[in-house]
Amino acid sequence: MMNKLKLRETYCGLREGLSERSVGEASAAVCQRLASMTLLQEAQIVMAYLAFKNEVDLSPLFELLPDIVWVLPRIEGKEMTIHPYEPKKLVRHAYGMLEPPADAPVVDPSELDVVLVPGVAFDRHGGRLGFGGGFYDRFLPRTSAIRIGICHQCCLADEVPCADHDQRMDWVITPTLAIHTAPLWREECAPGPR
Repeated sequence: MMNKLKLRETYCGLREGLSERSVGEASAAVCQRLASMTLLQEAQIVMAYLAFKNEVDLSPLFELLPDIVWVLPRIEGKEMTIHPYEPKKLVRHAYGMLEPPADAPVVDPSELDVVLVPGVAFDRHGGRLGFGGGFYDRFLPRTSAIRIGICHQCCLADEVPCADHDQRMDWVITPTLAIHTAPLWREECAPGPR
């Protein structure tokens, strides 16, 4: 099994080495790809994220798909809560990223149709390497929403090590690829006959 710490260091380095122009072009391409997907066009409530440290910036999607109710995560201790996106009310977390304020209305994860998930790296089987806090691994089991991993092309790995608690994606989207991974892992995780 590959070392997660070493892999995280490698892919964080690749991402943080991208130029502002490269990040902008990649973000625009990913947003156009997402906006053209039927599953997003038909979604009502979608959880996104605000880009941090050269992550793919999804903010153009808020205007490309204005009929969607957009929600964002907020870190509360070791858990994530989700709240409506209100740009004028965002606050900066101690980690440095912007998030909804503590007094924002809470959205039930069961109401989500799609979750757009950031990560350090993804693989073609839906495996995800996060920053190591486990926030998404604890949050995703609370919703049946479609999970879409978002990354730069250079952060699409051959293989990401996944333990039992690591949550897999249904799709992985890069600037040039849309990889549907759900049939593989959802079938493996489906409950057997009783």
